[in-house]
Amino acid sequence: MLESLITNKTRLKLLFKFFLNKETTSYLRNLESEFGESTNAIRIELNRLENAGLLLSHFDGNKKIFKANDLHPLYDEINRILQKTVGLDMIVDHITTKIKELKEAYLIGDLAIGKESGIIDILLVGEELDSKLVAALTSKTETMIDRKIRYLIVNNKEKNNYLSDTHSLLIYGQV
Repeated sequence: MLESLITNKTRLKLLFKFFLNKETTSYLRNLESEFGESTNAIRIELNRLENAGLLLSHFDGNKKIFKANDLHPLYDEINRILQKTVGLDMIVDHITTKIKELKEAYLIGDLAIGKESGIIDILLVGEELDSKLVAALTSKTETMIDRKIRYLIVNNKEKNNYLSDTHSLLIYGQV
């Protein structure tokens, strides 16, 4: 649906890349290899988003590093639209809030680094979570959002083993 509102595919990829997780940073050549598009098309869209104040940049050596401007007045709205587009709001509503013992839930995998994917990877943190309940809730939510959900259940001690070497986005709980 978002593709019908934002018809420029490169712009849409950049919005997912930077606005789904505000901690994401990247530079032109990295985006070129990730998106499989020409640097010129990506540069044009990066410049437009930066000129609009939606992206910030700084230089690290000869690399111009970009990231979302989370102080921009539209940041929160764009983030919410993207979360709804990929179904994170449904995951929070229909999975995480229904598991009593759940302490935290993190988005990990491709979506956490801003890569559009048909698969949503989540890390569920809690002591003695009911895996049958999680499976049932996940299955029901998959049909509602038309995406595959992969989940991993860990306890609080194991959590850092999975979060330390990957980008993650807290979608439920408090750090």
